[in-house]
Amino acid sequence: MRLRLREPLLYRWLRLKRALDRRPRPASELGTPAIRRILAISCTALGDTLLSTPGLRALRQTYPQAQITLLVHPSLQQLFTGLADVDELIPYDGKWRGFRRVASQLTGFDLAVILHGNEPQATPLAYLSGARHIFKLPNNNRWNFLLSNHEPVFGWDDLGHGIDQRLAVAKLAGAGGEFDRHMTVPAHAEGRVALDKALAERGWQDSIIVAFQPGASTMSRRWPRSRFIAAAAEMVKARPDLRFVVTGSPAEAALCQEVAAGIEAAAPLAGGTRAWASAGQLPLIALPDLLRRASLLVTGDTGPMHLAVTVDTPVVALFAVSDPARSGPGYDLDKHVIIRKWRTCNPCYSKNCPYAEPICMDNIAVDEVVAAVDAILSRGRP
Repeated sequence: MRLRLREPLLYRWLRLKRALDRRPRPASELGTPAIRRILAISCTALGDTLLSTPGLRALRQTYPQAQITLLVHPSLQQLFTGLADVDELIPYDGKWRGFRRVASQLTGFDLAVILHGNEPQATPLAYLSGARHIFKLPNNNRWNFLLSNHEPVFGWDDLGHGIDQRLAVAKLAGAGGEFDRHMTVPAHAEGRVALDKALAERGWQDSIIVAFQPGASTMSRRWPRSRFIAAAAEMVKARPDLRFVVTGSPAEAALCQEVAAGIEAAAPLAGGTRAWASAGQLPLIALPDLLRRASLLVTGDTGPMHLAVTVDTPVVALFAVSDPARSGPGYDLDKHVIIRKWRTCNPCYSKNCPYAEPICMDNIAVDEVVAAVDAILSRGRP
């Protein structure tokens, strides 16, 4: 009952609070030193946060003296510690549980930008931070009365790629000049040490490594595990020395171990290990170096896909339900291979896909992926 009441009560209170709020909000402040403290919200998943980094860079370039605070998902706080364009990280998982705690920490801001955050929490938090100027795209939800850009109204279909959506928010917030669309992630020496140790234990220091990411945030974005195994078995026919690292979160460890075991059974390597499930064995701060070390990554629409793009590793990106024009590799498209199939269900249930292995992703054939991998490996890394 409390959860059902929380949102409507917050909505009515903020409606009244905003109606009584007579603070001046001169647009002439934007892009000037009058903006001294900026709150940036991007507290969802790994890929979402990486897509936000060009927007953060654009804000830093425009407001070099401002303090920029980023709300980031707690699971990503260590990975993004040291991000050059941010002065402070505050962990928040975007849920009601931590709403009051985080709201009490957010005071005295001049500007708030919601680069990516869940409602009904993100926009109310931005307003409760004290910010005079609040920007978000898309702005087609019931909380847009709190936004400085409450109209015209734009939805996701109006905004293009996720990077461009974030940069559009930064532009509304006063950012100007030429925008660099490249994503960034901090380097962590301890992550590199952990990776080097793991590779040495397996004798993989000089191996050609192909990375597989079988997990995804929704079942509808997963290529069937049997297809990953079959693809690896085909790849080693032409390149017998290939090794495979199967990446994922600790929650995906069982899936990754199943894929790695399947590869070992289908394509055993005499006197060595063919496949390694790194999920749960390496800290997240080691993942950028692991993907940088790999020759390429085969993945659905996932955070590791964006991380591979960030560290300049080619990807074979597999799509059916989601749109690569919105959430696929955002640049250097000549370096990557995108394979897209059609949605087989109408309507598509996406996040509530009823199939353990979605039939739309199963339309992506093993030989298509093997050919894409071969093309990338044949041209080599620059």
